[in-house]
Amino acid sequence: MSKYFSFELQHIDKHTGARAGVFHTPHGDVLTPVYMPVGTQATVKGVYPRDLKEAGSSIILSNTYHLYMRPGDELVKKAGGLHKFMNWDGPILTDSGGFQVFSLTKLNKIHDEGVYFNSHIDGSKHLFTPEKVMSVQENLGADIIMQFDQCSEFGFTHAQSQQAMERTDEWLKRCVSVKSRDDQALFPIVQGNMYDDLRLESLKRAKQFATDGIAIGGLSVGEPKQRMYEILELMRPEMPESVPRYLMGVGSPDCLIEGVKRGVDMFDCVLATRVARNGTAFTSAGKIVARNGRYREDFTALDENCSCYCCKNYTKAYVRHLINVNEMLSSMLLSLHNITFLHKLMREMREAIFADSLNDFSKEFYAKYGE
Repeated sequence: MSKYFSFELQHIDKHTGARAGVFHTPHGDVLTPVYMPVGTQATVKGVYPRDLKEAGSSIILSNTYHLYMRPGDELVKKAGGLHKFMNWDGPILTDSGGFQVFSLTKLNKIHDEGVYFNSHIDGSKHLFTPEKVMSVQENLGADIIMQFDQCSEFGFTHAQSQQAMERTDEWLKRCVSVKSRDDQALFPIVQGNMYDDLRLESLKRAKQFATDGIAIGGLSVGEPKQRMYEILELMRPEMPESVPRYLMGVGSPDCLIEGVKRGVDMFDCVLATRVARNGTAFTSAGKIVARNGRYREDFTALDENCSCYCCKNYTKAYVRHLINVNEMLSSMLLSLHNITFLHKLMREMREAIFADSLNDFSKEFYAKYGE
């Protein structure tokens, strides 16, 4: 690791191998395992930064592709970088735009050189190369930056998946060759789709560059959850021990538990705020859809075991009312609640790891939550 980053592995659960640690970064320490809220456009939708901190957020994400398009990475650099621009003094991670290669397939063309995008905003043409992506992320100034990668689609053939994996490896080398800021940690990304041999080969290649951390991409993209767990189990013995392991795009309560059990340290997902905008809340008794008529006269909190601002001050009946009259406060309250819930889950898992009781914790959680 560089002088700016270090990972302290504090305890490994004796029964599951789950890990508890501390990731030291230039903008503060991150206790792991950790869930990272996603702030795609330099903001976590509907949640004040002060409330994120109160909820337990220690690190958040932003999106390279979207911030390059608007307002532009050069503008963010002039503002003093993302931390100052968005007034967040904790660690920030930026993804590379690689997921947009996957999610915006109708707007791009992939070549070995890079990816030609048609902007989703105005149709203008842009070329994303590993070199360009590194330049943009250095302008944004996040603590953790990701290599440019090709996330292959679920259902790709072995040959298609191998081509994407090989391209990801070549792009990683190009990212490493142009990286110039020591105060940014570059995470390589393991790809390989659902093929065991490709996953192991990609991991073997990525490990050489995993000086500060390593990421697992291309999962939670439509495959059965059990297959994702099998791939994590497959890679686990070969994963580096001395750096954080980051599973990209995973954030449902059950997947967080199963990922931690399989040795993952870091997670991110938009799910918490996305389902909140649709009226859904995570609770210790399972998911509830707060817009449903059954809550019309329910004057209890969303979750009696939650201490978030929403649960301390409002009832299901009130939240349901806000949803049904299209008040934006409903999304704000539910987003804050869901993020708080996931942070609490991660803290409890961390405590269970230290007590070597993660298996017992997960059984108790599932018995109440119902997954």
